[in-house]
Amino acid sequence: MEYTVQKLSRLAGISSRTLRYYDEIGILKPARINSSGYRIYGQNEVDRLQQILFYRELGVSLDHIKEMLTVPDFDRAAALRCHREKLLEKKAQLELLIMNVEKTLAAAEGRTKMSDQEKFQGFKQKMIEENEEKYGKEIREKYGEETVARSNQKFMAMTEEQYAEVTALEARFRAILEEARQGGDPAGALAQQAADLHRQWLAYYWSEYSKEAHAGVARMYVEDERFKVYYDRTQPGTAEFLREAVLIYTGMNA
Repeated sequence: MEYTVQKLSRLAGISSRTLRYYDEIGILKPARINSSGYRIYGQNEVDRLQQILFYRELGVSLDHIKEMLTVPDFDRAAALRCHREKLLEKKAQLELLIMNVEKTLAAAEGRTKMSDQEKFQGFKQKMIEENEEKYGKEIREKYGEETVARSNQKFMAMTEEQYAEVTALEARFRAILEEARQGGDPAGALAQQAADLHRQWLAYYWSEYSKEAHAGVARMYVEDERFKVYYDRTQPGTAEFLREAVLIYTGMNA
């Protein structure tokens, strides 16, 4: 079956303008242009549009989608299996949040009691999944599946009080780090205090601490552009300054 822009847009639930834009940027070209100048889409284009919308639902950028779909060995079946896994993860997250809301409502109505840990279970799970999407590949390659799993388990077991403590600790660490950065001496007292606060902050997430791992994280803050941008957003060079302070703190600067 063939579709015009209007028919395909109605079928897919998107605007005609979106389809025309996809044509302009080369991510979804029509099969042909008919004698009246209308874009005509066939089954291959319908399947490709479905793939694009799946990726968009998962928050993938159009540039990245185009790059993936244009590789010679693109495997549609494998991509669909991947989509299914991601959607199942989303479903599990939504079900956890729904259950959390239901428990909270029951507790508010006096029908049951809810622990502080249960109150934040759904939100903590969401944070883990967002972190996994952003940095999962890198941290698993660097520290291994078991280490990451233990860290996630420790975070999920965190109480409301502990979460408030670690949030306040992170804010204090950032404030001391910014003040130390202005002084410019990574071996100075303020910089070393920031490195110690950073160690304390990591201890809330890590099942065990090591100087080697601490130094490795600090190096990653500079080597990985995403972390570097995060730390440099207030003062350029902060990521490198923190790395040097931690290397001195851990004795790994030799």
